[in-house]
Amino acid sequence: MTQSIKDYALIGNLRCAALVGRNGSIDWFCPPRFDAPACFSKLLGTEQHGFWQIAPTHTPTRIHRYYEQDTLVLCTEFDCQGARVRVTDHMPVGDASLIVRCVEGLAGSLAMHMQLSPRFGYGARPACCEPEAGGCSLWAEDRQRLLLHSTLPLELAADHAVARFEMQAGQTACFILQHLPPDQAPTPAGDALQLLDDCRRWWRSWVSQSTYHGRWRDAVIRSLITLKALTYLPTGSMVAAPTTSLPEAPGAGANWDYRFCWIRDAVWALDILIDSNYLDEVHAWRDWLMHVMDKHGDLRVLYDLHGEASMDERELNWLPGHLDSRPVRIGNAARDQHQLDVYGQLIDLLHIGRRSGMRPNQHSWHRQCRLLDRIAGCWHQPDEGIWELRGRRRNYVHSKVYAWVAFDRSIRDAEEYGLHAPLEHWRAVRDEIHAQVCELGVDPRRGAFKQSYEDAEPDASLLMIPLLGFLPVEDPRVRATIAWIEQELLRDGLVYRFHPQDSEAGWEGAFLACSFWMVDNLIMDQREEQAEALFARLLALRNDVGLLAEEYHPSHGLLGNFPQALSHLALVKTAYLMQACEQVHHGGGPERHSYRPVD
Repeated sequence: MTQSIKDYALIGNLRCAALVGRNGSIDWFCPPRFDAPACFSKLLGTEQHGFWQIAPTHTPTRIHRYYEQDTLVLCTEFDCQGARVRVTDHMPVGDASLIVRCVEGLAGSLAMHMQLSPRFGYGARPACCEPEAGGCSLWAEDRQRLLLHSTLPLELAADHAVARFEMQAGQTACFILQHLPPDQAPTPAGDALQLLDDCRRWWRSWVSQSTYHGRWRDAVIRSLITLKALTYLPTGSMVAAPTTSLPEAPGAGANWDYRFCWIRDAVWALDILIDSNYLDEVHAWRDWLMHVMDKHGDLRVLYDLHGEASMDERELNWLPGHLDSRPVRIGNAARDQHQLDVYGQLIDLLHIGRRSGMRPNQHSWHRQCRLLDRIAGCWHQPDEGIWELRGRRRNYVHSKVYAWVAFDRSIRDAEEYGLHAPLEHWRAVRDEIHAQVCELGVDPRRGAFKQSYEDAEPDASLLMIPLLGFLPVEDPRVRATIAWIEQELLRDGLVYRFHPQDSEAGWEGAFLACSFWMVDNLIMDQREEQAEALFARLLALRNDVGLLAEEYHPSHGLLGNFPQALSHLALVKTAYLMQACEQVHHGGGPERHSYRPVD
């Protein structure tokens, strides 16, 4: 039976990731990189599409999960008739694609079972199972393999492996699963307990660099670890989520592949990493982007992990989808969309980086100037906007505001750092964009900013207007915009991105990042009690191990791809604003706005 999205937890090695269910079943695993074909796809189907489960033979009376402090090491404790066992799962950070699972008896005696049933090619092809020294080998037609190393005897079938064992208090059993691409020879997997200790030390060393020590530390650190886990270490790129096709509306077709690097999501995440003292990650991503732009010229909405165009979008018709949500898609056609806002977001990050001590790159200013030439030529055009609505090109106000940001931040950089630039031209374009948005982007009936020049509808992306310094929160048009969003998009205490009936499926959950943006606006408007209440409500939506998806619906819980970088980075940004920040956004301006910190 398919588990809810909230029932999963993440493990990863900064190259690929796996999702582990509360029942001890790993139902999603795409080695050796995030966007590779999955060999466990039960998340999007049934057991026949691949899984690896370690659990009690009989139904447990209680399940308790948690991450070890400041790590991505997952512990699942099963209680059953007075006996208790802990399964500890992790993926060692390194070049090899390994999953290490250690089973420890904590109390009494408990019958356990292990079943490894991979299905390669997103569940399309069963494995061929053969004995191997110390375990077994399961291989596919293309000769990629999974090697299972076990301290217990295995029962081998044609396409899967099973172990049945009794765990006594004080006993330990370990399993190591190693993925090998075609023609790669196996290497020693190592000692499972040593690998576990090394993994703990690696994550705790990384966490120790963080400068955040506020009162929401647990939530912030868990979100930072999650963002780091979505980083592809070989290139420095970052995926928006490690999954594909988890539905925004169960049973409908709004199911998308998020295992790629969206410029927008990565920029916002790197803003957070700058705040948290993780400049190595920022430098790596900036260098990756400069390489991408040197190679391809113009800026795309999204790339694959190596900076190439993502795969063509296609449907996997043999998979029934999570909660019967078809189609299951791989690849994402949004790669070919025109999204004006990504230019401004990238330039805002470069501006933030310069002000935060990011190591200068001799090519970045040249590239930035070329981007401004591109924006100057296209900002008048309609685009698909932040929500990537297919077939609905509009003059989105959010996109135009970010075009203004691109020129505003570049002018500030040139003035502050003495960089060569056509300032008179840039100022003229900046002022033209601002004037046009204030003329065509405001609904005259309400005196509030609207979704697009064409559509007089509320849109939660407009909450970015005061956060970016386009206008102060005290401006009557901004106040009217916030009130309109509260009136029509705030439901059950959460913010929807636009009227749900306008979505791809005709309904969807509240978009969690938008709810965090509302908290930010409430802080700016010195409505501290409301901000505190909404922030607490959002923190309560995390699952039992502190993870968030893209959306939430009162009747369906967490929805969309999981865990979602955008939700976690918005949480961290809001925590900084709530706790001790002296400015709303590093970009500020036209004049930097400050707010009174919450006590």
